[in-house]
Amino acid sequence: MSAKTANQKRTSPAVNLIAGGGAGMMEALVCHPLDTIKVRMQLSRRATAPGVKPRGFVSTGVQIVQKETALGLYKGLGAVLGGIIPKMAIRFTSYESYKGLLADKETGAVTSKATFLAGLAAGVTEAVAVVNPMEVIKIRLQAQHHSLADPLDTPKYRSAPHALFTVVKEEGFSVLYRGVSLTALRQGTNQAANFTAYTELKAALQRLQPDYSNSQLPAYQTTMIGLISGAVGPFSNAPIDTIKTRLQKTRAEPGQSAVSRIMVIAKDMVSPPRVMRVAPGQAVTFTVYEFLKGKLEGSNWAFVGGQFEE
Repeated sequence: MSAKTANQKRTSPAVNLIAGGGAGMMEALVCHPLDTIKVRMQLSRRATAPGVKPRGFVSTGVQIVQKETALGLYKGLGAVLGGIIPKMAIRFTSYESYKGLLADKETGAVTSKATFLAGLAAGVTEAVAVVNPMEVIKIRLQAQHHSLADPLDTPKYRSAPHALFTVVKEEGFSVLYRGVSLTALRQGTNQAANFTAYTELKAALQRLQPDYSNSQLPAYQTTMIGLISGAVGPFSNAPIDTIKTRLQKTRAEPGQSAVSRIMVIAKDMVSPPRVMRVAPGQAVTFTVYEFLKGKLEGSNWAFVGGQFEE
């Protein structure tokens, strides 16, 4: 692993907000079905039933389509779109800010350690600001086993706003931050590993290809290193994500502490292949982010006085 990354021009917060938000929207539209399958696998009773083999990733997706139509794969998409755009904007903007704070004051170079810490801090920031409330609502919607093709099959939560209103009314505002410590741990470790791996792989490819040493890599290369870097985090923290999902889906029992609930969930847990959801998402995210950032920075537009001017 290299000691320092090349000193590069800082990306403006406005560009990070727009490119990060656009990347988040595309990632949600492309990968949400994978997330629904992942959540169903994490919540499946078959996963904890003795002597019963848990369904695989593909068979879980087929079952959802057969029973709930293909639209069932997009349950909770409204909650995700409402949260993922600001989430990605916050992720990339805060990452660049933390990286700037940790950079060498004289040369502006950023060590691998600084990249790791900046990613860790960015993950925690997005978890507290956006991710945890969004995921509580998303998981409640995804956990509903009803067919969207049957108008008489009325679910408890009809939409993301309705789910938000119902959950807060019935269980209180604090439920939106149930499992926030686990979410912060998951997001922090994810982004620390993600940004470190992506930065190192990108730097290695630029060294091997001098023509791209100071420019954007081809889209297919960005997609491949995004896929690889996106797989790093889930391999290390899939159990954390499964515990968090089950904790956020269920109501708290009277007299039961958060620690005791986590211990009960962890005891019977079987971790699903979360990497199958996260890695493609990061491939899409980095490809779209780099594309939009390149377009914005390469244009004749500048961000002045709170708006873009030519």
